[in-house]
Amino acid sequence: MPHLSVPGAELYYEAEGQASAPAILLIHAGCATLRMWDSLVPALAVDHYVVRFDSRGYGQTRTDDVKFSDRADARDVLDHLGVQRATVVGASRGGRIALDLALESPERVAGVATVGSGPSGFPDTELTDDEDAAFDALDDAYEDGDWALMTRLETALWVIGPTRDESTLDPEFVQLAYALNRPNTTHRAEAPVSVPLDPPAYPRISDLRMPVLATVGEYDLSFELAAQAFLVDALPQSEGYVFSDTAHLPSVEHPHEFSAVLTRWLAKHRL
Repeated sequence: MPHLSVPGAELYYEAEGQASAPAILLIHAGCATLRMWDSLVPALAVDHYVVRFDSRGYGQTRTDDVKFSDRADARDVLDHLGVQRATVVGASRGGRIALDLALESPERVAGVATVGSGPSGFPDTELTDDEDAAFDALDDAYEDGDWALMTRLETALWVIGPTRDESTLDPEFVQLAYALNRPNTTHRAEAPVSVPLDPPAYPRISDLRMPVLATVGEYDLSFELAAQAFLVDALPQSEGYVFSDTAHLPSVEHPHEFSAVLTRWLAKHRL
């Protein structure tokens, strides 16, 4: 399996398509691994070079408990594969990394698409009662060191959504949602320290000059809905899209719709 050695880690990555084609870098959510993109990659790889990797603390990547930069890890994967410039598609924390990377290294980023994401430094918003209770349960599982329970609760909160009943959802999707996060259970005790972008993205987000597609699911958490609305309003070349009948991972729950929205945007901007 392909691993890239970087300071303090062995990053697991995959690449599909022709290396000479326009590049897309996919960065997964914190409640999944690079496997969350499996249903999208074949179609994207027809006319793009599709690169993805497991971030530190996730999936098949191995890491020491060291300080590191998410942006540097992304650049190192691109450098290793000879990619000078890519459109970066990120879900949740992956979208935050994508925006940070675009600000820190704008010459490397042709465009950004976010999924349920906000810029680093985005102000805290008030949680709903359901969200507050769910985060309290997560905190309790963390304090108890019950990593399996914490992983299940995390998936239920983010991917199922705090206002939805999973018994009413497609059983195959529910099974996949939990399966995507399960490999991360073994990483819960790890403690690599991500060095944040300084200054963060929020106060200078309007500096971005590349096309940005900001998407979110209608049943996502309240602060992700607020962050998506902010990105659409604040960015000079932004477009927004809200996926119906889904929460934090519309690309997993509604992959055909997500693929159509993404490919139309890529074609519109010749990315």
